[in-house]
Amino acid sequence: MNQSERDSAGATPPIVAIETIRTALQSNVVWVVLTSEDGHRGLGETFYGASAVEEYVHAQVAPVLLNEPMPSPQRVARVLSGYVGYAGSGVEVRGNSAIDIALWDLEARRASRPLRSLLGGPFRDAVQVYNTCAGNRYVSVESRQSSSNWGLPQAGEDRYEDLWRFLNEPGALAEDLRDEGYRGMKVWPFDLAAEASGGDHTADLRFGLSVLDEIRSAVGNEMELYVELHSLWQPAGAERLLRALERFDLTWAEDPLRADHHSALSSLRGKVGVPIAVGENLGAGFNGFGPLIASGGVDVAILDIGWSGGITAAIRTASLADQAGVPIAPHDCTGPVALAVAAHFVTSIPNGFVQEVARAFLHGWYGDVCIGTPVVSEGMIRPSDRMGHGVELTPGFLDSATTTRRVSAR
Repeated sequence: MNQSERDSAGATPPIVAIETIRTALQSNVVWVVLTSEDGHRGLGETFYGASAVEEYVHAQVAPVLLNEPMPSPQRVARVLSGYVGYAGSGVEVRGNSAIDIALWDLEARRASRPLRSLLGGPFRDAVQVYNTCAGNRYVSVESRQSSSNWGLPQAGEDRYEDLWRFLNEPGALAEDLRDEGYRGMKVWPFDLAAEASGGDHTADLRFGLSVLDEIRSAVGNEMELYVELHSLWQPAGAERLLRALERFDLTWAEDPLRADHHSALSSLRGKVGVPIAVGENLGAGFNGFGPLIASGGVDVAILDIGWSGGITAAIRTASLADQAGVPIAPHDCTGPVALAVAAHFVTSIPNGFVQEVARAFLHGWYGDVCIGTPVVSEGMIRPSDRMGHGVELTPGFLDSATTTRRVSAR
């Protein structure tokens, strides 16, 4: 198919270059820039194991994508579906997610339209947010979820060091968030107890309960309260903990068990009075959410578009959840492109519920690398009206000595 035939068919021109970009500011993130034959570019992103993802993109994806005659997101998603691990997560799924996001961004930019207009939106102009109480250096060193990777400051705190604050002054933090317009906050004060006990029924819950008591004492029910449990618990320990949390009127308890433990989650949900949210680390996308939703083990589906196959897979997952009456709440606390894409996505689907944000990142390292992040105001997030998802890496960041770039081209 020559260029005129592609234009008449509305097909995306071939990809002529694939670039990966990494930074010492946040070693877990990797960006992917796709350049098409007509000069348009699309920006994708994923998080965790950045060096492995980068190698996969150049060694495995580039030879395929640079020879794909019609690189639409749906076509490439099928071509890159792989053979081993197609029902799970890992480097391949994260790399494919970044590619898919970049292809959708490229399509929207070629059409001179905001991303959500290609997704059938907007369904709503804006959606409510909650603040994940992380700090600017949260999960910035290791590629795992552990208190050793919390990135707490060595001494003192800064204005948005929200993880240190929920551990040390949770009531004052809740008041600060309320006064800034936030209507919800998420904390994880039970992780240390889970790590110490192996997540069993003997865990000491007193510190975590005291944090929640201080938040409720400070702001009452003016603040919606979310508790993150990071899949660190065994079934008996999770049941004991969730029963102790019933009095706090939580919006949800997140990931009390692993999201692929469908039967255990279903059983737990039937025993406790706290809504259960799971799914951010289900890298299998539609294939992973299908059995989870069918098991009845989830009240709210947490979806990370950069971890679960990209936008193409997320569309199918949201539709599946909608059929079952399950709302979607996209994950954040990774990178600025992920947040921008999630904001477009959650405002374009009928079962979009709420959007996670990390104000420490919005006021911190996001601003060091890009422009065009969504606007958060009065407890709501509004996607950018710019072309594509709206995020662009700045020339100053791209030229920085702390930025590394690698290109595969025709």
